[in-house]
Amino acid sequence: MSERASLTNRKTLLMSEQELRTESECRAVLELCRSLFEMKLHDYGAAWRILRPESLTDQIYIKAERIRSIQIRGEAHVPEGIDSEFVGIVNYGLIGMIQLELGPVSRPDLDTSTALSLYDRFAEATLQL
Repeated sequence: MSERASLTNRKTLLMSEQELRTESECRAVLELCRSLFEMKLHDYGAAWRILRPESLTDQIYIKAERIRSIQIRGEAHVPEGIDSEFVGIVNYGLIGMIQLELGPVSRPDLDTSTALSLYDRFAEATLQL
């Protein structure tokens, strides 16, 4: 095997290892996001089903503004910091995807199992991008 082919094979292997590490890290973060989603689902049900896309976009914007504010000031008013804001952005994004497919309703209409199944489906689809 030529030196060039060997270098190409090593580069491919390194990229594959990096991709696997990145996917593993993303899955770990998604598990954290899903855990919070599930807890809130048990507390509030699928109350978010009444939200229109514009309302979800507003919530994502508010989270992004909080992150920016914390980064500029270097401190948070609430002890969670920016990690919880990023989790919120992920969850609102996935809720938005569900809403775009199902459309908003006037009353929550999803049970916990269905909501989690939809969450998982859209999370996986996003991960595969």
